[in-house]
Amino acid sequence: MSNADDSLTRAEELLARVEAVRAELERVSEGEGSPERAIELLGELSELAKAVEEELTRAQRAAEADA
Repeated sequence: MSNADDSLTRAEELLARVEAVRAELERVSEGEGSPERAIELLGELSELAKAVEEELTRAQRAAEADA
């Protein structure tokens, strides 16, 4: 597997985590949690989004290097 494929796989895994956190945030917003938990989840989503962006950038650079 190439470096680009590895990065894309990691990005997909991170996106799955984004979806799980988003679903939890939705539950919290419907009254199943505290406002503090919502803030924590938003921070986690922010960090995950940054990590996805980094992996996609790595994948792009690896693909360009392989071309």
